[in-house]
Amino acid sequence: MNFATGLRRTHVFYSWLILLFLTVGGTLRAAETATALPQMNPAAAAPAIDTGDNAWLLASSALVLMMTAPGLILFYGGLVRSKNVLSTMMHSLILMAVVSTLWMVFGYSMAFSAGNPFFGNLLTHLFLRGVGAAPDADYAGAVPQQSFMIFQMMFAIITPALISGAVAERIRFKAYLLFTVLWTTLIYFPLCHMMWGAGGLFNWALGGKIPALDFAGGTVVHISSGVSALVCALVLGRRDGYPHEPMMPHNVVLSLIGAGLLWVGWFGFNAGSALSAGALATSAFAATHFSAAAAALSWTTAEWLLKGKPSVLGAASGMVAGLATITPASGFVSVPAAFGIGLVAGVVCYLAVTKLKSVFGYDDSLDVFGVHGIGSTAGMLMLGFLASPAVNPALASARITGGAHQFLNQLLAVLFTAALAAVGTFILLRIADAVVGLRVDQEDESVGLDLSQHGERAYNE
Repeated sequence: MNFATGLRRTHVFYSWLILLFLTVGGTLRAAETATALPQMNPAAAAPAIDTGDNAWLLASSALVLMMTAPGLILFYGGLVRSKNVLSTMMHSLILMAVVSTLWMVFGYSMAFSAGNPFFGNLLTHLFLRGVGAAPDADYAGAVPQQSFMIFQMMFAIITPALISGAVAERIRFKAYLLFTVLWTTLIYFPLCHMMWGAGGLFNWALGGKIPALDFAGGTVVHISSGVSALVCALVLGRRDGYPHEPMMPHNVVLSLIGAGLLWVGWFGFNAGSALSAGALATSAFAATHFSAAAAALSWTTAEWLLKGKPSVLGAASGMVAGLATITPASGFVSVPAAFGIGLVAGVVCYLAVTKLKSVFGYDDSLDVFGVHGIGSTAGMLMLGFLASPAVNPALASARITGGAHQFLNQLLAVLFTAALAAVGTFILLRIADAVVGLRVDQEDESVGLDLSQHGERAYNE
């Protein structure tokens, strides 16, 4: 290492150190301000906390975090070549730290404080100011606001992690970090507010101008990440040797373990989005399970008929497709409707990752667009016709039922999300490329990202 390189690295180190001091200082000042606020009279009436609802929400938060680690880490890690397994796992692991920090500093405030139809006020809950034991009646009136904040944070963590499947085996780690910070801030947080925040553009229950239904993240999580993944794959270009050289998964067993953890964790993802431990959580739980089962069957059947053999990885992929597709509809449709959605999901997503990908020739390494983007788009649109007030009585209060009008609202939400994700991702990738460079060079790609980006090997003999 020459003197100039050492100087640059020292400069970067001290820049991060200064940023750390500023962050800690801001946190302490925010805590002091919160402490200085007038305190409520302990004897005064306070909203009652339902301990059962709170326990379910905290358990669901843990289940959703498990979807990222170890679920997605194992699922994605097993699908890449052995020389890239650690770098692929790191893409999900590091976000548990990075996105949690963004969420604490300003993300929660940007997503769930009062603001305009597109994003909340960054200062309202800066450094989680005012987010404590008292419930927020707009979102979950029977649990501490801090519990709701924790639950929503887990969604923010896994969403950009999904995108990493499309850029695996060829993106610079520093570019991935920069892009993820920008994408989470400028695309995920605003979408979260628009769909779920009070006064958000598409919030059907809290004053949205276009009342679109999305129970647990069809637009916010899966369409946004799926479309962004496609743009990432197109901008980065194909992996060296794709599609002429075989790029087989190095360990399907790891992927199957990860897929199983995703299925279990998804109950927290969808049923937890009821924000209570009542009948709606049970209904969403059942819808989630039967959609996954149906999609695994239909994907396997389609593959068996078209390729002659049913693959184990295909069955697992179908299961994930069913989970992604039912996510927006899970709290609004009956079990038979959910099973039908799953049957459609398995076939549609199978065709997307085999036929559509082959026709256009893009290298979405782990099929994020075909499974999550296409799957949740189908789920959002089918929900427009299948939403039932008998399943979710709040729909009756809002005078929403399945039909052509609601289908149009769903379509508008899908198109807006896809456009924002596509255009925003393209711009952010160009920024990251100009600042640090997006793609590793050919030599580093040949050696593998584990060594070239992290100086480690997954397997040492």
